[in-house]
Amino acid sequence: MSEVSAKKARIHWFARLERRLHAWRERRARRRGRTATVLPFAGYGGTGWVRVVGRVLIVPPHRRSADGEYESIRGWRSFVGIPVGFAHATITLNGRTYDVIADRGGVIDAVIDADLPSGWQTFTMSVENQKPVEATAFIVGDEVDFGVVSDVDDTVMVTALPRPFIAAWNSFVVDEHARIPVPGMAVLIEQLMRQHPGTPMIYLSTGAWNVAPTLSRFMSRHLFPRGSMLLTDWGPTHDRWFRSGREHKLRNLRRLAEEFPNVKWLLIGDDGQHDEAIYTEFMIEHPDSVAGVAIRQLSATEAMLAGGRAVSDDHAEHTAPWVAASDGAGLREKLTDVGILH
Repeated sequence: MSEVSAKKARIHWFARLERRLHAWRERRARRRGRTATVLPFAGYGGTGWVRVVGRVLIVPPHRRSADGEYESIRGWRSFVGIPVGFAHATITLNGRTYDVIADRGGVIDAVIDADLPSGWQTFTMSVENQKPVEATAFIVGDEVDFGVVSDVDDTVMVTALPRPFIAAWNSFVVDEHARIPVPGMAVLIEQLMRQHPGTPMIYLSTGAWNVAPTLSRFMSRHLFPRGSMLLTDWGPTHDRWFRSGREHKLRNLRRLAEEFPNVKWLLIGDDGQHDEAIYTEFMIEHPDSVAGVAIRQLSATEAMLAGGRAVSDDHAEHTAPWVAASDGAGLREKLTDVGILH
């Protein structure tokens, strides 16, 4: 058997089934005259490069209410779009055009060589000769030495649900206006950004890319600082039923450490099972890339629903400060005590 044939043979049967289902849905939609569009997500970059992120979908028209505002979106509506696998997209940036190809789930995640000023920058993305849509990316300046990475579920947004059902509930059921922010977290992150000018803000979540627009509106509505989002694509991989959320977070943290070797990251998460273990592993691997860890402690009810608290040591041997509190105000106080805030 050739190497190519062996690779195809290793693809999980559920992944092949998923791909056939999407292809069937795409054919039906195109017969009805519907076309693909690209949904951009906030990316990031550094000197000479930018990470462009988006997704190619065939989506139903987005309805507006009588006053012209978009209607509230219940989570399941985010999943009715049909991903267009291996779609060709055009990126226009700094007057130059780049061609990129989406993955089998329609996700665009490409690094483009480009010199852009630091701060938020705009460019355009388009597919199938459709009208270009505006995309953004935050460019980290060479002088920047501090950044923030934050989890989302139970860290900036209250879920109060059993962990196995959080993603499904938030994605398919909950109205975006019904989501509740963790008290004080928006103020905490805003203060971090204000005291460290030019700081990259990364929201790193195991949530699906489908809910990125919903999360962006949630963040804006509750005054969380603007930031890049690194989510994941639900569904099977080549060799397993579902993607590993833990591996998704570790892989992106390692990537950030390689892309920004001079930046120390403040890692914000919660104590519901995985964040502490992930941050501990990353800190051991990349001690010079961690400015500190801030863990939101779940309430007794939240911890029970999450399946218990993560087993934790005293963190005395860690090379960076490690603090924990039940909300943003408590974390602000403790981060001030260790000198990360002032």
